[in-house]
Amino acid sequence: MLEYRFNSDHPMDPVRLDLTARLCREFGLFDGAHVQRLETGIASDAVLGTVHSGDYISAVKNAAERGHASEDHGLGTEDTPVFSEIHLGAARIVDGTRQCAQALVEGTAVRALNFAGGMHHAARSRAGGFCVYNDSAVAIALLLEQGTRRVVYIDVDAHHGDGTQDIFYDDPRVMTISIHQTGVALYPGTGFPNETGGPGAEGSAVNIALPENTGDAGWLRAFHAVVPQLVAAFEPEVIVSQHGCDSHRDDPLSDLLLSVDAHRQSALDIAHLADEHCEGRWIATGGGGYAVHTVVPRSWTHLTGVIVGAPLSLKTPVPGAWRDYVRERHQVLTPETMGDDAELWWRSWELGYDPSDAVDRAVMQTRREIFPLYGLDPWFD
Repeated sequence: MLEYRFNSDHPMDPVRLDLTARLCREFGLFDGAHVQRLETGIASDAVLGTVHSGDYISAVKNAAERGHASEDHGLGTEDTPVFSEIHLGAARIVDGTRQCAQALVEGTAVRALNFAGGMHHAARSRAGGFCVYNDSAVAIALLLEQGTRRVVYIDVDAHHGDGTQDIFYDDPRVMTISIHQTGVALYPGTGFPNETGGPGAEGSAVNIALPENTGDAGWLRAFHAVVPQLVAAFEPEVIVSQHGCDSHRDDPLSDLLLSVDAHRQSALDIAHLADEHCEGRWIATGGGGYAVHTVVPRSWTHLTGVIVGAPLSLKTPVPGAWRDYVRERHQVLTPETMGDDAELWWRSWELGYDPSDAVDRAVMQTRREIFPLYGLDPWFD
């Protein structure tokens, strides 16, 4: 997985994967008798072709083999530069998430995680935002091919999950829900409430576009005012989620102000939705996250703990051996505990809509667009 590395200056540094895995090992999260680790290979062109066009796959391979950029395909940009392992690295990430889906189909797992995945900006024929192949979309396509009737995709990255939304925009079997910083102020400039799905799939795309500087209370209020109601109405058989943690207040690439505590809470909330509506069937991926030493490993270790049924307390000390490693290897001082000592409280939507509040206005825009399509009242449900 560490081969997916654009260059030495790129913000998506795969060290975040190494440090997350090391932290998970320190807590023994990979060691449970009920935990199975999957060895990833390279996704075939046929697998990639379930969601990507043939000419795009050829362009990625050409970029890897000859270093050729392709502006038409989003390859060779500042965000997504070309490098020799661009095809193999991206295809390995896809295979990881594909194997998660296969495990659910075969019944050998109920929950699965690939925190190297979550490449949600990759569209059918174009790379973007550090993403080349869309692993979550490949996993969803496999689930549908193997008989899953409905899938909900929940994306909590600070950036809109545009690629995944676009791939399934006309498919009524897939509901894509993205809660993100508004595209008015952040890449990719999409994800507005009126993006609701194509003809015959109206209501299958859900977008909660939050204002800049939204913190834990506003974010969690927005999530709980929209997501549980729509998941219940859609009745999915599997949830696939993307857990980009670039919404953190210390992340350099967004203007949201969340804590690791809120990231952990969102994982617990999605786990609850999977248990309530999908008999526990849930595939989680990583995504964005560019505070690679201090935030990402803690956030995704919490996610791993939730996935394997061993949630970590926010007050748990970060293991000294791990902190020493990061300090000695990367010259970075890391937090002493697994949480940010945040106060996780939010107003329930049942307490009423406040039109003077920017978060409430964003939530109401989404509820007005989507709720009536499922027979829900945007004011009261």
